Amino acid sequence: MTSPLFSAPLLPPGAARLGLGLAALGRPGYLNLGHHGDLPGKGVDDLRAQTCAVLDAAYGAGVRYFDAARSYGLAEAFLGGWLRERGPADAVTGSKWGYTYVAGWRADAPTHEVKTHDLPTLTRQWPETLEALGRAPHVYLIHSATPDSGVLEDTAVLARLAELAAAGVRVGLSTSGPRQADTVRRALAAQVNGVNPFRAVQATWNLLDPSAGEALAEAHAAGWTVVVKEGVANGRLSARGLTGRGDVPPELAGAARALGVTPDAVALGAALAHPWADVVLSGAVTPEQLAQNLAALPLRVNAAALTAPLAQPPEQYWQARSALTWT
Repeated sequence: MTSPLFSAPLLPPGAARLGLGLAALGRPGYLNLGHHGDLPGKGVDDLRAQTCAVLDAAYGAGVRYFDAARSYGLAEAFLGGWLRERGPADAVTGSKWGYTYVAGWRADAPTHEVKTHDLPTLTRQWPETLEALGRAPHVYLIHSATPDSGVLEDTAVLARLAELAAAGVRVGLSTSGPRQADTVRRALAAQVNGVNPFRAVQATWNLLDPSAGEALAEAHAAGWTVVVKEGVANGRLSARGLTGRGDVPPELAGAARALGVTPDAVALGAALAHPWADVVLSGAVTPEQLAQNLAALPLRVNAAALTAPLAQPPEQYWQARSALTWT
């Protein structure tokens, strides 16, 4: 049963269903195709200024959901500074715990983030998030839970998350890997002291890997907030993939030409076509990319018609994703 505390929609009335994810803005290295060329400068002040410019453009276009994480470099701090300076009362924030950023502000670091889904990490990272944002996030997620991480069976972690949920935070999880659907269903069944603390999930869904779709529909039916990430598959479903790596399938390129938009808009429009998707994240790093992504909002995309020829086995999709280079 859904708690009345979270029965209201996450977004304010009139907000765009497209949100902004800051994974590629809060640190100098990320695995989106062509990321290096999107950053005029890679210093802290450079990225702070670029993040604020994209946040301003997003908010001006009706975007109200902003997603960060402890492992996104200084994304939380950049977002928190923007919130304090601009003071948007209707901005909705989400963040995640469970990964620690260890790249030392290097795009070529051998390791960028370390995953630890235990109570000491949660205990340390929650106050770090509060300090960086200057407020509690509206949504707080376990970062990339998987069936083998054990976090969904960790009663100490679940009890602490239940405390945060009781205090008014919409607690949930993000997922990754080829068994996302299994993870979502485990989370739907999770219990601590007879209570399921979870009311939100953020998962990868795109035309190449739609495998989590049915489980996300089940989460939505249970009253959970569903956020879609990686809708353009780290650039593989964008014009950049078409011209730089040849990854955009011809079916998607043809649909984009027919609609007069870029491939990323069609890919995001396919995610938005699902009624279970409350928010679909843009990972734009420039205002120009954001404008292309926003073109998805009015589109009517036949997601099933595109998914049928493009979907890959999840193992194949995640193997290709793991091979992407951080730049």
